[in-house]
Amino acid sequence: MPSLQTALPPELANNAIRLYRECLRRARFVGHQQHNTELVVDMVRQQFKKHMHETDPEKIQKLKDDAARGLINHILHESEKMSGRKFSNNS
Repeated sequence: MPSLQTALPPELANNAIRLYRECLRRARFVGHQQHNTELVVDMVRQQFKKHMHETDPEKIQKLKDDAARGLINHILHESEKMSGRKFSNNS
């Protein structure tokens, strides 16, 4: 299966630290809207810390793809809210 990271800018998708920082930015944004910033940010931190010592390149790629998927889903969700259009096939 091809990597989902191609939907993100390469300087973000290929760098785990930048991906982490962008996930934290999104977590702060979502948390602020939902009035639970600390909880959402802690969840992101825990997931990255949980896997920070992973050395298997395939597992690392999957983890990065999962993080990219989360970012893409959030971007689509925000775009749908702003435009009033639905971009995904889900009901």
